[in-house]
Amino acid sequence: MARTTLVESALTLSAPAQQKLKINGTDGTFGDWRDDLVRDGYAVVKGAIPRDRALHYADRMLSLLESFGTGYDRNDPSTVHPDKLPVINEKGMLLNYGAAHEDFVWAIRSEPGVISAFEQVYATEDLLVSFDAINYGFANRAHLPANKPDGGLIVCKGAHLLSEQFHEDMKGEERIPAWTNEWYGFTDAGMAWLKDHGGEWIKVEAEPGDLLLWDSRTPHYNVPASGTQDRLAVYTCYMPVADASQEDLVRKKAAWDAKVGTTHWPNALHSGTNVAMRNGKPDSIVRNEPLNKPVLSERAFRLTGIPYIKV
Repeated sequence: MARTTLVESALTLSAPAQQKLKINGTDGTFGDWRDDLVRDGYAVVKGAIPRDRALHYADRMLSLLESFGTGYDRNDPSTVHPDKLPVINEKGMLLNYGAAHEDFVWAIRSEPGVISAFEQVYATEDLLVSFDAINYGFANRAHLPANKPDGGLIVCKGAHLLSEQFHEDMKGEERIPAWTNEWYGFTDAGMAWLKDHGGEWIKVEAEPGDLLLWDSRTPHYNVPASGTQDRLAVYTCYMPVADASQEDLVRKKAAWDAKVGTTHWPNALHSGTNVAMRNGKPDSIVRNEPLNKPVLSERAFRLTGIPYIKV
C-alpha cells in the first residue's frame, strides 16, 4: 500500500513587521513558492524534506500506532478501526498521549527545509513552533464517508484576500458554535458567498516530503482518503518570537514541561491534554509523555521559546 507523508502548516499572520511577507496584495515577486502563497493563499514547497527521510517518518508514525497494542497492524487494513486504534478524531488527528512531542515529530519540526521556509516568510531566524498534531488519513477508515481518492487538504484559492470583505458582509450571520473564536465554520450562506465571489476549491496535490503552506485566512478543510493510498501528515506552524509576549512564552514552557500539545498556535494560545476521551470517558490507555522522548538540538530548543524567557 502506498503512503504519503507530508508536513502541513497554516501561517499565523500576526502584527506586521518590516520585511515580512504582507500577503495583502502589496508584496513584490520572488520567483518561487512565495509567489503562489501571496497570490493563491497556499503553496507547495517541493522536497522540503528528502523523500527517504519522509518515508522514514511515515514508518515511525505507523509504528507509534502499533505501539499502543490495541490491535492495529499496518499490514491488515481491517484493523484501521476505532476499536483497534488510540483515539483519533474524525479529522484524523492524534491529539493526546504525548504524541505532539514524539522524537520523530520534533525531527520534522527541526528539518532545515521546513524551518527555512518560515524564515523566508517572516524574515527572521527567531521563531517559535507549535506543538501540533499528527494526522492519519487512512484509506480504509470504513466508518467514515468516502471522499477524494487520496484525501488531503482542500483550499479556497485566493479567498484569503477576500477575508476582510467576507467578515464584513457576513457579520450579522449567526456563527457555528466553536470551542475557540479563532475557528470559523462556514455555513451554507458563507459557502454561497465564496462561490459568488469567485472562490475556487482546490485539492492540493503533493508528494512525500513536500511542505504544504497556507495562509490561515484561506478557507480550508481536510477530507479522509477513499482510495488505496494512506495520507500521513504532521502539522507544524511557526511565528516570530517578537510576536509573542513573555506570558505566552511562560505558558508555552508549561506545555513543554507537561508534554501536551498547543494546537496550531506557536504562542500556546491554547494548551491541550494527554488524556484522550473514548466514547465520553477517559481512555483506558494512559500516556502522559511521548513513547520516544525527543532530544532537541540547539536550534530546536530555541523553537520551544524557552531560551527567550526573561528571568
